[in-house]
Amino acid sequence: MRTRPRRHPLTRSGRARVFALAVVAVTVGAAATVTFVSGGGRFTASAEANLSDFVPIEQVAANVVTPANGPNASTGVFSVDCGVNENGKFSSDNPVAQPGISNGAEHLHDFVGNLAITADTSDEALAAAGTTCANGDRSSYFWPVVRIDRSVRADAGADPGGVPTVSCPRPGDRLPAVPAAAADEVRRSLAELDRQVAEANARLAANGGRIDADFNNSVLGPLRFRRAATLDRIAVAMDRHGPRPTGLVSMVDCAVSYDALHAGHHGAGSATGTGTLATPTVRCPNVRDRLPGVPAPAVDEVNRNLALLDKQIAEANERLVSSAGQGGPNFVDNAIMGPLAAKRVATLDRIEIAIGRHTSRPTGLTALASCALGGAAPGDAGAGNADQEEPAALPVPSGPNLELPNNTGGIVRPAEVRIEYRGNPTSKVTPMPRFMRALTGDSKPTSRGPANARPSWTCTGFADRLSERYPICPEGSQVLRVHDFPGCWDGKNIDSDNHRSHLSFADAATGACPENFVAIPQLRITIAYDIPRDVQLNGQFALDSFPEEDHNPFSDHNDFINVNSERQMKKIARCINIGRGCR
Repeated sequence: MRTRPRRHPLTRSGRARVFALAVVAVTVGAAATVTFVSGGGRFTASAEANLSDFVPIEQVAANVVTPANGPNASTGVFSVDCGVNENGKFSSDNPVAQPGISNGAEHLHDFVGNLAITADTSDEALAAAGTTCANGDRSSYFWPVVRIDRSVRADAGADPGGVPTVSCPRPGDRLPAVPAAAADEVRRSLAELDRQVAEANARLAANGGRIDADFNNSVLGPLRFRRAATLDRIAVAMDRHGPRPTGLVSMVDCAVSYDALHAGHHGAGSATGTGTLATPTVRCPNVRDRLPGVPAPAVDEVNRNLALLDKQIAEANERLVSSAGQGGPNFVDNAIMGPLAAKRVATLDRIEIAIGRHTSRPTGLTALASCALGGAAPGDAGAGNADQEEPAALPVPSGPNLELPNNTGGIVRPAEVRIEYRGNPTSKVTPMPRFMRALTGDSKPTSRGPANARPSWTCTGFADRLSERYPICPEGSQVLRVHDFPGCWDGKNIDSDNHRSHLSFADAATGACPENFVAIPQLRITIAYDIPRDVQLNGQFALDSFPEEDHNPFSDHNDFINVNSERQMKKIARCINIGRGCR
């Protein structure tokens, strides 16, 4: 495990030893899939943060349940050191739950591992990126930041208001080259997706803007079903005339956005952003939805160049992280953005030439070469596919504390982060597939319901209990977040239409996987923080959250994309299956 540099003002001596002891306690019988007994959480309409969201950890009953190991248990643990985000890679993107939606989380995440990842990064670009992980693991691990804001008390609250809307990924931005023979059908299907969203928004508006999880799910469930069918029609249409697109299942799920609540919340952040941005992110005009139908003989060449455009952006994003603080005021423009634009001009010209060999050469693609940092890309506003509505820009983290509306205060850098792959108490584990998406917890238990939310909060020395409220820890004890991911896989899919159903948690009592699921290395991420006790007692630390959650501690969550090589994942599984401790 890598510790935070000692110069950080919250570092205290002896904390590494305390944290290590706590993790040993929580991982006794490491093969077990630990489950938790939860009291439910807070699901009021306004979801105001208040002092009742904090609890002395001594008052939380022991609730960690560890199934006994059976004769075929896999008891090893493989640990990965990816640091504590020393690079300062912060972003309000969520590439798992909201792929393709810039700043879609509306709260800030710590990212460790993959250096290139954004909401738009392709799997191929992820596989080529650099990483903060000591063993070369290119996976991405990310979770909401914790902040301290001494200027407010936790019971200040905000008055909710505004009309929610549906937020959905835009498949037209992610499609490969559409064969000309399929173009009309694909355009009709993209327009149908927009109609579905408009109908869902009308239903939400008619409900008066209330935060109502049951009603929201009655809108999102049918919408998910209809989007899945429409996206399947797109895949079938393209498959008739060229390569079948992959990954469209990740575009199905939508969320209810309460971005309008920001109007009633204090804090920084705007659609354009001012001051210091979170780890700068390259935003380029979308090319895929500007292309005409591509003649069949040119499809493969166009797709190769589209993939190259993705890789160029990913390389620039990685360079922004790895070169932070280097050079003078024009370093980014001269060393990163300028060369990126030149590469894009050449690649876009090749796309025009490839199409022009078989039909009229498209014009204007090279005008999409220039990119920008932060919010909307240059040339994006109003320039998209006429069959896809342009979403409104979401607030960009900005200012010295990378703040967003209602997510304010100084970011608390983790003291330590422990990433572990663990076994199963009833069986050996199967290597997880590359590019598998996974998440644990739920960022929206207030507006979506508590079914997927999980208690995650505790303190060092209290590993036998997890709370859905913020802990108040004894003197000398660190605040901990413990995130267990599902450890069972359907054996087929790397994602699903709700980003969950391809995975499952093991049985709470036995640790066995459900029928038709197999055990995989079960990921646990434990994050430790040094938070002054007066801040804890005054309710002045909080999780970044969506606006309607208002820092609800039960909205804690963690996301993961597996970019381990197949060889490395086999090594992880082998270590676990023979009962070793490995790195």
